[in-house]
Amino acid sequence: MIRMSEYEYKKEVDDLVRRLRHSGYLSTQEMERAVRAVPREEFVHPSARQHAYTDTPLSIGLGQTISAPHMCVIMCEALKLRPGQKILEIGAGSGYHAALCAEMIAPTGSPNPGHVYTIEIVKGLIEFARNNLERTGYSDRVTLIHGDGGLGLPDHAPFDRILVAAAAPRVPEPLMDQLAPGGIMLIPIGSRGLFQDLLMIEKDDGGRISQRYWGGVAFVPLTGKYGYGS
Repeated sequence: MIRMSEYEYKKEVDDLVRRLRHSGYLSTQEMERAVRAVPREEFVHPSARQHAYTDTPLSIGLGQTISAPHMCVIMCEALKLRPGQKILEIGAGSGYHAALCAEMIAPTGSPNPGHVYTIEIVKGLIEFARNNLERTGYSDRVTLIHGDGGLGLPDHAPFDRILVAAAAPRVPEPLMDQLAPGGIMLIPIGSRGLFQDLLMIEKDDGGRISQRYWGGVAFVPLTGKYGYGS
């Protein structure tokens, strides 16, 4: 396993930020600060640490992946994350995307910190994600739950933002119900194959729903009651 120095990781982060800005994915100072703050090398499989800042998905085992950095940034920017918001993430994976969200909605020293609730259905990933979040200092801002993400978390609803990091055949009704007025949800919709469409759902203050597609994506399939099964 290749070990990189702190200087080498910093250079990798600088290069990634430069590429994301040049490509138009990264547009806000808040997002750049979050990308720099969350050590992605601590959330990938140990054998892939040298590839942590390559802009590509990486396997984390058990048929699951950590999304490419550009996709994490696209989704965080599209959700318009702000301090104080309550976030529901479906598909914790390694915990990286939840940590990015936490940096946006509960930055250190914020007088109005938000909170991220993240659900993971693959039991074998729970310890991996929990250890990653604890080791990097996000366990106070991120609550990790083992369960069926399509059911949401009714006891903690409503949520200002819902981020679904797995492809579903349709929008799970519980998630729609748990989206707060004024809230935004992002969810990949399509087949369980390689390509889906990223759907943005907005609920106005009166509860009316609007939807629009953001383009093609590739996510692992959602499993559970509202997904594609195990």
